[in-house]
Amino acid sequence: MTASPRIPAMDVLRGCAVMAIMWMNITAFALPQNAYFNPAVAGPLSAGDIGFWAVSLIFVDGKMRGLFALLFGASMLLLIDREEMAGRDGRRTQMIRAFWLFVIGCAHFFLLWWGDILRVYAIVALFALPFAGLEPLALVKRAFLFFLFQFLLLAAFIGSLYLWGHAAAGADASAAMREGFTGFMAALSDPADPATQAEIATYRSGFTAILHMKLAAFPGDWLWGLLFNAFETLGFMLLGMAMLKGGFLTGNWDMEQYRRTARHCFLIGVPPMAALALWVWWSGFAPLPTYGAALAWSLPFRIPLTVGWAALILWLLARHRDSTLVGRIAAAGRMTLSNYLGASLVMTAIFYGWGLGLFGHVRPALLPLFVVGAWAAMLLWSQPYATRFAMGPAEWLWRSLSHGAVQKIRRSS
Repeated sequence: MTASPRIPAMDVLRGCAVMAIMWMNITAFALPQNAYFNPAVAGPLSAGDIGFWAVSLIFVDGKMRGLFALLFGASMLLLIDREEMAGRDGRRTQMIRAFWLFVIGCAHFFLLWWGDILRVYAIVALFALPFAGLEPLALVKRAFLFFLFQFLLLAAFIGSLYLWGHAAAGADASAAMREGFTGFMAALSDPADPATQAEIATYRSGFTAILHMKLAAFPGDWLWGLLFNAFETLGFMLLGMAMLKGGFLTGNWDMEQYRRTARHCFLIGVPPMAALALWVWWSGFAPLPTYGAALAWSLPFRIPLTVGWAALILWLLARHRDSTLVGRIAAAGRMTLSNYLGASLVMTAIFYGWGLGLFGHVRPALLPLFVVGAWAAMLLWSQPYATRFAMGPAEWLWRSLSHGAVQKIRRSS
């Protein structure tokens, strides 16, 4: 997901993002799909389970996807500039890379994990291309316009669920309407729901059964996923372009500017996110409040928190630039695609039936243990590998496919 020449600040941001996104992805690896939005789907909740969910919702959910999209948009500009300086068509190159990223994402989805985001980035990148030449302020304005589109779309969807529930409760509602609404709500909150139990049984079974389930849901799940993410992703990509042009993502701002930006963004985003978490908890994790908070009502606050995380990381980088840990995080960032796909391979092998079969057996409160293990693995392997090779194995595959020729992977001695 990167473009040369390397910018150390962006490598550190990528490394932090690919590690932190594991905090959210672990739920999607280990538990039924709806548990990503509502922890009640995992069964009776302990204080530790609720704490893990609250930290995830307030600080992580959507923010790391946003940070990835920021960096993806910035990398698009770097790639286009590099190609055009070499006398090639940068936009055409970006389109080719997006095509192959989509192919890799499809393989990731069908062969490993349903939560793949690469396909969305590949598609949305094509719509971001026409905006690449705009000035930073124009990019920011359009980014927030797309954020508004996404919010209105999601709010309309959640509103339609409330209307459906109101209609189903009416005296003139048909039995089919009541049954349909009750079944939909059960899938969003009840661990004993037949659909949830069937999902658990499938993921505890073999590879073929899991693949058949994905094929049966295709293309509906893809279209819904794109609908719920595309405008937000496009907004963050354009915002990333503006932040690159303004020097934010390259680490060129003054350290105090990063500190103030982080402080302001967290002050804007954390209190309302905490209020949403309290509302959901007080509702007893009722389906509509929980689903609405995770999907729609948190979106306006994900934007400042995404920028806040970027600013905080760059402020810490400015303070600890020569730290050994920073070097290892930057190396993990240079291997972002490999670490992202490698995490999927390892975690599905742990939780799916073709591996250890722990799916649905691990409580949410214990999932951070797997996250810490993944972080340790990324930090341990990335730096030694990067000293010997110019790019990660997945990055090498992507670049070779995009160029139509095998690329050199070993560093020159």
